[in-house]
Amino acid sequence: MNKKASNPVFIYDDEEIHYKFNEDHPFNQDRLVMTVDLLRKAGALPDNALWAPRFATDSELLRVHTPAYIEAVKALSASVPEDRWVKEAARFGLDTDDTPFFPGMHDVTAKIVGGSITAAELVMSGQAPHALHLGGGLHHALQSKGAGFCVYNDASAAIAHAKETYGAKVLYVDTDVHHGDGVQWSFYADPQVCTLSIHETGKFLFPGTGAVNERGEGDAFGTSINVPVEPYTEDESWLECFGEVLTETIARFQPDVIISQHGCDAHAFDPLAHVHCSMHVYKAMPELIHSLAHQWCEGRWVALGGGGYDIWRVVPRAWSLLWLVMSEQAVIPQLAAQPQLRLPQAWLDAWQSKSPVQLVDTWLDPVDAWAPIPRRQVITEKNRQTKDLSMMYLK
Repeated sequence: MNKKASNPVFIYDDEEIHYKFNEDHPFNQDRLVMTVDLLRKAGALPDNALWAPRFATDSELLRVHTPAYIEAVKALSASVPEDRWVKEAARFGLDTDDTPFFPGMHDVTAKIVGGSITAAELVMSGQAPHALHLGGGLHHALQSKGAGFCVYNDASAAIAHAKETYGAKVLYVDTDVHHGDGVQWSFYADPQVCTLSIHETGKFLFPGTGAVNERGEGDAFGTSINVPVEPYTEDESWLECFGEVLTETIARFQPDVIISQHGCDAHAFDPLAHVHCSMHVYKAMPELIHSLAHQWCEGRWVALGGGGYDIWRVVPRAWSLLWLVMSEQAVIPQLAAQPQLRLPQAWLDAWQSKSPVQLVDTWLDPVDAWAPIPRRQVITEKNRQTKDLSMMYLK
């Protein structure tokens, strides 16, 4: 592997916000705009850290999607698709409320895939130690089907690029509250890729997969790790499960690079799930990944965005904390001494008038003021049992 450069890169393009299904869809790209604005107003996103994504080629898409599916996505991207393709949309999962086809769908999603491949290329080639692409993380897209707000699977494409171009062993870490099913199934029989997903149990939440007995197959048995936690899981239990499983997994698998997905919908405010974590986990998880990347992978770390549907109070803070950790900004150690450190007033002033809710004005949440969760000990014990089961067959 090449010698590492010193500065992480932030991959972003204003055109990525056009990945948008409709005006009422919960996947609202204002969250991306607000995050970039928060980082800029915090003085944490210099111009020399920015890197534009490129379009993924068809050959790069074909690493993880079928030719028929790509053809369908392209055809349904027309401003007025042909009737024969509209009738075919259901076969490809592109006619649902979650993932409806929209004009320009192929081009904008190919750019998102290209952004994540760019992140992997910069890190694997040694041009950057770490790379963040918040527009990525579309982890539910399957080989021949769109699902869960995801058209193409950029995470799988980035993994395939690192694996096929550099021969890398890849550890994929998914912190979204929904199981990282599309990525898991892409590499379920591939011993060169290990997938680890912590998420709310599929008993209650889309996509319904991610049980501990999904462990991989053939030579890859033991390289699919799932930690399905209980509804109303809080910070301490979530981080206990995440930390122990990730630390043991990376020591066993010894990857060349970590590619992580950072959906922030396990937060208590998120409207689409039932986990009850605070902003603390969105500082602690990237801190652990960052440390382990340096311990095991010579620092190589690619991070992607993902879910997150409280776009006002959660996503901008959580994704900003990810970049602040990755780029080792001074505010991170300050938060240890000042947990109620305030967000930039200019950002609050810019967005409060647009927000339907009162913005949280601190980087971290005032969890001491939150009502305690009933059955906390029962939830914690159940999660520990799940955690122990998830580690039984680590490879």
